Amino acid sequence: MIIWWVSISVEGVGGADALSTEGAVTLSVFAMAVWFWIFTNIDDTYVALGAAILLVFMGVLPEKALFDTLGDDTVWLLLGAFVIAAGITSSGLATRAAAFIVTGAQNARQLMHLSSAALVATAFAVPSTSGRAALAMPVFVALASVLRNRPSLVLSLALLFPSVILLSAVGSYLGAGAHLITSQILAASDFPSFSFTNWMLYGLPLAVVSSVICVELILMLFTSKKDRAMQLSISANDLQSHTTIPIKGKLTPAQVKVSWLVGIVIVMWCMEPVHGIHPAVIALAGGLIMSSNSLGVVSLGKALKSVPWSLLIFMAATLAMGSALVTSGSAAWAAGSMLGSIKSTGTTAAVLFTVTIVLISTVAHLVIQSRSARSAVLIPIVVSLAPEVGVSAVAAAFASTAAAGFCHTLSSSAKPMALYAKLEDMPTYSAKDLLRLSAWLAPISVILVLLFTFFIWPMIGMPLFVQP
Repeated sequence: MIIWWVSISVEGVGGADALSTEGAVTLSVFAMAVWFWIFTNIDDTYVALGAAILLVFMGVLPEKALFDTLGDDTVWLLLGAFVIAAGITSSGLATRAAAFIVTGAQNARQLMHLSSAALVATAFAVPSTSGRAALAMPVFVALASVLRNRPSLVLSLALLFPSVILLSAVGSYLGAGAHLITSQILAASDFPSFSFTNWMLYGLPLAVVSSVICVELILMLFTSKKDRAMQLSISANDLQSHTTIPIKGKLTPAQVKVSWLVGIVIVMWCMEPVHGIHPAVIALAGGLIMSSNSLGVVSLGKALKSVPWSLLIFMAATLAMGSALVTSGSAAWAAGSMLGSIKSTGTTAAVLFTVTIVLISTVAHLVIQSRSARSAVLIPIVVSLAPEVGVSAVAAAFASTAAAGFCHTLSSSAKPMALYAKLEDMPTYSAKDLLRLSAWLAPISVILVLLFTFFIWPMIGMPLFVQP
């Protein structure tokens, strides 16, 4: 592969601009990393770190560039957020809040929508979809135990929890590591990056709409009219008998502390344009308070043990790879070679390009299971070509990242889907159920992202079309 791309760099193919030797080497290493992500069981982080080190050995990526990514502000932002999330989990506040919400349901539709609302809210307090899936598991287990005589409703809830967690992640800058990777690749390419506030402005409406549609779709496909009409009566006592986390009575002192702290941190993130304090600094300060002796609820050592260091290293390595793709010119060359023909379509190029990247981003989960890896692969290419066809690189990157939130086809497509597919002594979904859901949800997801990309986001400040 390296020999082939080196020959391309010398001769050029199909009129494409010549690829430099540096670019050929970078693209070769990147292609091999993608191959390992798709076709092997080797850990994604191991592959990404190995590829980044290989780029350093081959002289394409400066050593300092690799080390600097470990100190990137997104890594520190996630680190602080994970410490805060450890306090939330330790206090049991999230489980208690979710239990309080669902006990107000009087029928299946209300239960599903209230559960969905609680799951959407967790995107602002817990980084990563797998962390949110694990946090919500006690609530699902308790509900499934209480509703064990209504198997169709339990199946619907089993599908609802991971599906909404994945779809609603786009509502928060911290909802998935892919969001931070997208923002940093934009910044490395000299385009405006995202803040907590403007990501929420664009992502939260899509998260809410797609979650509501997903709930209605699951109800339509997996419950009968009789199931939906039957009355429900779920009390706090019913749920408490199936979980060890206290969900009755007054809030514990720890839960009061956590609720205040999380509220203040989120408000501070949203007010960044006013006070100018970087979100990473706010997250680290919140983490320190959460783990302090007097005001905290969890020790710093215990909180740090819960941090998924593999994810942070993966992010750092993929940021280094993305930077190498941009600076070596290989991303621009790959974009021109793979999607360059779109430029020849004239006035329709911008529309065709946008539709193409949304479709590719939606189906990419079938070959690259990691959401962050998909962004590392797609965003440099999208950002390089978008301006040439008259599309905003920022809008195109956001649309691609939002579309990549659909990963429901297989249980192996995302960690939340795998987590809820393998519950012992608990009815859950089969591969056939997932295929049935995704057959409807995939086209709906594509249409929704395109509607927001072409109409909604331009109206609220993120235009799609620019002068090429």
